[in-house]
Amino acid sequence: MIQNLPWLFLLLPLAIAAINWLCFSKCPRTAATFSTLSAIATFVMCVAYLMGWQTGTPDTYTWMPTILEGMPSLSVGLLMDPLAMRMMLVVTGIGMLVHIFSIGYMKGDDSNLSRYFAGLSIFMFSMTMIVLADNLAMTFIGWEMVGFSSYLLIGHWFHKDSAADAAKKAFITNRVGDFGFLIGILLTLAVFGTLSFGEMGGKAAAIAPAVLTATVIALFCGAVGKSAQFPLHVWLPDAMEGPTPVSALIHAATMVAAGVYMMVRLQVSMGEAAFTDTACTVIATVGAITAVLAALMAVQQDDIKRVLAYSTLSQLGYMIMAVGLLAGEAAMYHLYTHAWFKALLFLGAGAIIVRCHHEQDIWKMGGLSKRMPLTVICFLMGTAALIAIPGFSGFFSKEAILDAALAKNPTFFWVGAGVAALTTFYMARLCLVAFWGPARAHGAAEAKEAGPTMLLPLLILAVMAIISGYGFVAESLVPYEGFHAHGFALGLPFYVSMGSLVVGLLLAYVIYGFGKRTQDPLAGNALSTALRKRLYIDDIYDKWIIGGIQGTLARAIELTDNAGVRGIGTLGTAWLIGKFGKLLTWFQGGVLRRYAVVAALGALIFLFLIATTTFTH
Repeated sequence: MIQNLPWLFLLLPLAIAAINWLCFSKCPRTAATFSTLSAIATFVMCVAYLMGWQTGTPDTYTWMPTILEGMPSLSVGLLMDPLAMRMMLVVTGIGMLVHIFSIGYMKGDDSNLSRYFAGLSIFMFSMTMIVLADNLAMTFIGWEMVGFSSYLLIGHWFHKDSAADAAKKAFITNRVGDFGFLIGILLTLAVFGTLSFGEMGGKAAAIAPAVLTATVIALFCGAVGKSAQFPLHVWLPDAMEGPTPVSALIHAATMVAAGVYMMVRLQVSMGEAAFTDTACTVIATVGAITAVLAALMAVQQDDIKRVLAYSTLSQLGYMIMAVGLLAGEAAMYHLYTHAWFKALLFLGAGAIIVRCHHEQDIWKMGGLSKRMPLTVICFLMGTAALIAIPGFSGFFSKEAILDAALAKNPTFFWVGAGVAALTTFYMARLCLVAFWGPARAHGAAEAKEAGPTMLLPLLILAVMAIISGYGFVAESLVPYEGFHAHGFALGLPFYVSMGSLVVGLLLAYVIYGFGKRTQDPLAGNALSTALRKRLYIDDIYDKWIIGGIQGTLARAIELTDNAGVRGIGTLGTAWLIGKFGKLLTWFQGGVLRRYAVVAALGALIFLFLIATTTFTH
């Protein structure tokens, strides 16, 4: 039995979610305590496992036995390799801090907190299944469960139409990507003969390149949806309608990183030979486009959470681009460092929002560096890591991606450098406007330092934002077997990075100064309006895809249903049967003369048949 202790990673949060939902729906403090303790317990188990406390290989259970001869059975098992367990450290570590932060953030909230913490536990269960699954079928189950749990958490404040709409948008958009992912899973089963990650290796050489390309791109569709890549990126900014700790957990550190993790897992399992040049070009191009578009959109966002949301999109584009360049080590390095500093930024934004009376517009803040010094310092630490200031974690991982891009495709290198300059600009803009200058609204004027349950996670994450990129930490914790940390190295990537950093900071200072402006000087022109409206991509979806194509199809289906199925098929059949029934009533109406006529007609027909038969013979 002891070898099956790792199953607690899955079963503990699932059991806690069920208990909270069924037994403590009216006891929010108890529900919060249970969920937080389960998150702490799974984190401690993960640390213990990484330190060498292992219980053996957990049992694998048959889910669906073989139905057809030659077809493999589907199983449920755990893969506890370094890639999975180090990713588990990110999931459980940030999950634990988000639970603790939520206790302070949600204090006084009049929504159902038992449901909120149950949703967090369901998410932890779902994400754990993705990370530890030993086959694609089990991964897909966790994939869909993450979609379900994110739907619950994004729409937690469902009394707000914007939150309910955002939850539906996230769920439906992800289903589009998941449809392609499911096709990819079926193709994998057909061409590799297995869905087990441990049995895929070495088989790619015998498969036609065109088939491999189709399989990998179909699987990549799942990552496009879950990691919010262009053109399915539209759900992530709207998902900020949920509570801010949800944004940190789902949309900065774990859920959106699942697509990157899944693609790297496939590269490790199938082998890089399965990723053809065409597939890699598609993946890297999608990542680069997403990184550029999201960074441009972030430049003119005023909602502090939306700035961070577009930043997440852009950084995920970096990671996906690295996957397409077959630099999985660099992708997981940046995933790992990004998880800590982006969680720090989102939780810092949450503390600021709460203390500013739930104000999210940076132009209604100002002067927070004096009123919330510790929170602001922590936020600045996360910003320094995000814009890749040397010495902070993000610098090392971003340099690893730029090095890989320069070595394999210089075009992507220059794209990455441009995105780095934009990242520095919009984050410097956010900090200058929100933290310096005079308070521009009542909430900012009365802001006070965050409480201990919110400050503790911020301080821990601030430390990780500094040290997590260094080799003495990263080489033990980055989710990639055989990983080697990137150090300081003078060369073109370093000089270009420093140039991007300086350009971004100088532009932000020249335009915004130290926060003394009361409105954005860049606003009001056509370009600014386009960026604020997300380059009209959402409008195109609403008017042309949903309102146009979907609306036309809906009208065509309605016409077919009314005229064909309902008109001819249903009502038409009923009309014919009714008329036929009325005809029969003429024969069976109780009138003697009609009976005589029918009898005479029957006799004539009978005589005619006899006569015809006689003459024939």
